Amino acid sequence: MNSRDRELGMDRPIKRRDFLNGVAVAIGASLLGAESAAGQAPPGYYPPALTGMRGLYPGSFTTAHSLRDHTFWKTHAYKPADTGERYDLVIVGGGISGLSAAYFYRKAAGDNARILILDVLDDFGGHAKRNEFDVNGRKLLGYGGTYAIESPSPYSPIAKSVIDDLGIDVTATARVLDRKLYPSLGLGPGVFFDKETFGADLLLPDPKPEKDADFGDPGTSETHWKEFHEKAPLPAGAKQDIQRIYEGSKDYMPGLSPSEKKARLARMTYANYLTEVAGADPAVVKYFQTRPHAYFGVGIDAVSAQDAWGFGLPGFQGLDLGTEPGPGISHDSIQNEEAEKYWFHFPDGNASIARLLVRKLLPAAIPGNSIEDVVTARADYSRLDEPASNTRIRLNSTVARVRHLGDVDTAKEVEVAYVKDGKLQSIRAGRCILACWHQMIPYLTDELSQRQRAALASAAKVPIVYTNVVLKNWTAFQKAGVNSVYAPGSYFEAVQLDLPVSMGDYKCPRTPDEPIVVHLMKTPCHPGLPARDQHRAGRIELYGTTFETFERNIRDEFARSLASGGFDPARDIAAITVNRWPHGYAYEYNSLFDPFWLEGGEQPCVVARQPFGRIAIANADAAAYAYTDAAIDEAYRAVNDLLGIA
Repeated sequence: MNSRDRELGMDRPIKRRDFLNGVAVAIGASLLGAESAAGQAPPGYYPPALTGMRGLYPGSFTTAHSLRDHTFWKTHAYKPADTGERYDLVIVGGGISGLSAAYFYRKAAGDNARILILDVLDDFGGHAKRNEFDVNGRKLLGYGGTYAIESPSPYSPIAKSVIDDLGIDVTATARVLDRKLYPSLGLGPGVFFDKETFGADLLLPDPKPEKDADFGDPGTSETHWKEFHEKAPLPAGAKQDIQRIYEGSKDYMPGLSPSEKKARLARMTYANYLTEVAGADPAVVKYFQTRPHAYFGVGIDAVSAQDAWGFGLPGFQGLDLGTEPGPGISHDSIQNEEAEKYWFHFPDGNASIARLLVRKLLPAAIPGNSIEDVVTARADYSRLDEPASNTRIRLNSTVARVRHLGDVDTAKEVEVAYVKDGKLQSIRAGRCILACWHQMIPYLTDELSQRQRAALASAAKVPIVYTNVVLKNWTAFQKAGVNSVYAPGSYFEAVQLDLPVSMGDYKCPRTPDEPIVVHLMKTPCHPGLPARDQHRAGRIELYGTTFETFERNIRDEFARSLASGGFDPARDIAAITVNRWPHGYAYEYNSLFDPFWLEGGEQPCVVARQPFGRIAIANADAAAYAYTDAAIDEAYRAVNDLLGIA
C-alpha cells in the first residue's frame, strides 16, 4: 500500500464489506457461486444492514448474464424440478411495480388469491433500496436508490390513491423535514473545482444553486457571485458568461416563433446551445457539464437544449417559450406547481413505500401500523415466504423462463422456471406479470413478436451509482460552510449531507458533532458518444469497477473538496455502502436520439408493454419514465390487462 492510500485511510477498518454485517449471506453466496444465500432467511439474515457493494451486487446477475449470452440452457439442459406449487398470479420482480401489482390484484381478486413474487435480489424493493447503519448504537438510514415521492408531472389518481391508502400524508413534509437546520448553521450549496478539470482544487459557495424540492429556491447572493468572479479557476469571460446565462434575459433566437425555437432546440445539444447560440465561452461547458446527470444520466453534450429547458436549466429566460411542449419533449418534462408541491422524502427514500406495500401484503413481516413506525421497524424476512400465506415473496430467485402451457391464446396456465439456491425449479400460475426490466423479457420467452421483442430491447436503462458514506461527525462540512457540493469534474458529481428528516423514533442528526449519512451520486458518462452508447459504456464500466476503486475515489474526493474544513478520510469515515446500478433509471426518451419524438409514431414503450396470452408487462420501463408513480400506474394497467382472462 502506497503512502497516499495510507493517508486516505484505505488501511483503516470500517464497515465496508458484506461479510462484516452478513456472514450467512456472503458465505452462502460464495459457496453457491450464484444469486442466492443458503436459504430465504437464515439466522441473522437482514440485507438492509449490509455494507460494501450493494445495488446490483456481484453474483446477483450471474443467471441473467448467462441467459443474455445464450449459455444458460446449454448448462441447464434438463427439465426444471416441479415444486408442485400453484398460484393465481406469479409476479416476476419485487420492486415497487411488482409489489404494487400484488396490491392491485389482491384488491380485485380478494385476500384468498394466491400470489407469489419472485425477485433476483436478496431484498425486496428493487431500486427502492434501504441502507441501514449502526454507529455506536445509533441507527442511521440512507437511500440506496429511489429518492422520494416526486415527479415532473402530477401524480395520477391511481398512484395518489395508493399513496393515500398506505397512510402517507405528503403535506407532512413541512413537519418532518427541517429546511432551516443547515442554513441556521451557516451551511449552503457549494461548487468544487478539481485540478484535473479546472487547474486547481477549490471549494466555493455555489453562486446560483439549482432550485429543488429539498430546500426550495436558494436564490442567489451578490457576495457569492463576487467570490466566484474573484476566485473560480475559469477564464474571466467564462465566469461572466455563467452569470449571464443564469440571470440574463436576452432572446438568443430573435425572429422565430416559440414553436420554431423549440423545433431548433430539439435538434441541438445544450452544450451547443450555450456556445453557438448563446455565445458563451467554451469553458462554460465544463462548468455545466454534469447538471443534467440526475435527469438523464448524461451530460450537456448529449442532452437536447429543448430537454434542458424543460427541466429548468438556465439560458432560456429571454426566449419566451411559454409552457407548451414542442417536438422532442412531453408535458411531463415541464415543471409545474402542482407536481412541485407533491413531494415527500422518507429517511430511506422510497424504500419505505416498498416496506408499506409489504406490510399491506404480509403484515407479520413489517410490524407496526403507521408511516412513522415503518421507518424504524425491523423487517422479519422469515415471514416473507411462509407456505400458509396466500401472498408470498421469494427472494434470491432469478427467473429463467416464462411460457404458456399450451397455445398462447387458449392456455389456462403459465409455467415459470427460476433458479434458487443453485437449483432450477418451476411453478405454475393462472396468470403472470413481468414486472422486471424490459431488456430481460426477450430472454425469458420466445412467445413474442419480433416487433415487441425489439421494442422491449430498446429500453436501455441508465447506469447510476448512489453511495452512502457514514461520517463520525460533520464538523468539516460546518467549517467549510457547505451542506452539499456540486463537483462537475470529480468522480462523484454530487455530494450532499442527508436531508434532516425526523419521523417517529427516528431523529436526524442536528449538531455537527453527531454521526451522519452523506449521499453521493455518480453517473458513468463517456462524453462525445451518443447517449445510448454512453449508457452502454457506463454499464460496462460499472460492472468492472471494484469496491476498492469506489472507496479510494470517495476518500480522495472528500479529502480534497473538504480540505478547508480539515476533513481527514482516515479518521472521519465510519462506513461505506456503494449502491451500484448498471441498469438504473428507466430509460426516458431524449429528443436527440429518439426519432419518434420528432417524427411522430407510436412510442416503443407502448409497443413493448402489450400483454400476450395470460402474461402482462409492468415496471417503470413500460412508461419510459423513471419515477415511482410510473411504476405504480404500470402495475395497475398490467393487472387490468389480465383481469378479463377467464
